[in-house]
Amino acid sequence: MKAEANILQKVKEHVRKGTYILLKHAIERQEERGVNLPDVLRVLEHGRHEKSKDSFDVKNQCWKHAIRGKTINGLDLRIIIAFEREMVIITVIRL
Repeated sequence: MKAEANILQKVKEHVRKGTYILLKHAIERQEERGVNLPDVLRVLEHGRHEKSKDSFDVKNQCWKHAIRGKTINGLDLRIIIAFEREMVIITVIRL
């Protein structure tokens, strides 16, 4: 449980500081799925860590984490992120 809390704390810090980047893939998925940046940031700040959806990216040698939550309008989203110097928003999934 402590590791999960640390992930969420780290996510919230990056959102508050603005130290995140959206990959082109994430931007394309946002547009496809009718999701805006404030929706993504809300889920990252208020969502829960879906540890069962985490995966290790062998190519980039980093963990990808799944954060799930609802937007103000009630859309259920899963955001996949990774940590480098900044938080990298990899993709946006509308559930």
